[in-house]
Amino acid sequence: MRKLVMEKAAIKHNLSVIKNRAQGAVIYGVLTGDGGGAGVVPLAHLLRDEGITRFAVSEIREAELLREDGFEDEEILMLRSTTDREELERLVDLNVVCTISSVDTGMALNALAENRSTVAEAHIQVDTGMGFGGFLVGEPEKILLAYRSLPNVALSGIYTQLHAAKANDPEAAQQLKQFAQVLDIVHKAGFETGVVHAAGSFALLHNDDARLDGVRAGSAILGRCRRTKDDHLKTVGFGEVPLAEVRWLPKGHTVGTERPIVLKKPTRVGVMPVGYLNGYGVTRPRETGLLGFLRAWRQARSRTVRIGDQRARLLGPIGAAETLLDVTDLKCSAGDLAVFDLDPLFAKGCQIEYR
Repeated sequence: MRKLVMEKAAIKHNLSVIKNRAQGAVIYGVLTGDGGGAGVVPLAHLLRDEGITRFAVSEIREAELLREDGFEDEEILMLRSTTDREELERLVDLNVVCTISSVDTGMALNALAENRSTVAEAHIQVDTGMGFGGFLVGEPEKILLAYRSLPNVALSGIYTQLHAAKANDPEAAQQLKQFAQVLDIVHKAGFETGVVHAAGSFALLHNDDARLDGVRAGSAILGRCRRTKDDHLKTVGFGEVPLAEVRWLPKGHTVGTERPIVLKKPTRVGVMPVGYLNGYGVTRPRETGLLGFLRAWRQARSRTVRIGDQRARLLGPIGAAETLLDVTDLKCSAGDLAVFDLDPLFAKGCQIEYR
């Protein structure tokens, strides 16, 4: 059985780093993408045990899973907006804090809340340069319209998203400057902004100016954000699977599919029933250009699998559902556990186990 193992101690360590960087700012545990592949519900329980009681999601089902599992009083923020009436009804029923990113999304939410004789809670989203959604900074009158014209919506926060190209990114600094101008306009018009948040995982770790009232920690929880040597995070998530077979192959035998190689000597081969279809070897986009290519190539060349206290190198490229290991000089047999790095976000066909 393939397993994706989530190390509780490593997650708790990362949370301590996040809390230290947040310095008292409100922390939203971002559970988008099924908790980054770690499972929405088990990860939320671990976060709550560590004192985090605000969560952010991108799918209604993620919010439903939390409410169904007993997260009744915790704040859940939906990080995307919608004008779909059915979706809005479900969000209001779940007592989710909605996102208003335009006049249309604000009016749709207000109309639904008014029709139900209730007040919905929401945060304003401002687009300072990412383009994924939000009021444009150059249209402050539309933002003020949201504060003035939505009597059935309680605006309890306002946020933006920042570029995460590099530490102390000048573009991110410019975004923060524009965001501050929007906040100033709102305040001068006599409105309260509530919780103000801009920093995602990367900005939280590398940009003190982005901390504000709140921060959104997602990939940093699993140490799967864009990493730097001084971020103090631990990478969370590894795979386990028993070797399916151990066999000798003769000199001259070919192995692999797309780029087969010819064995230069008799080789003892371990067959690991995991491939790229299970997420093995699949990585998140990092750097582009020649430097990024060279680093990705070096990482692939140095990839190994642990069998007990031994290390086995890959023999040929990662296959679709199986990967070959060179175990010529190792003591192992079929059924022994192979342990390998596996990004939870891409893991498929694996049982999640928290340890």
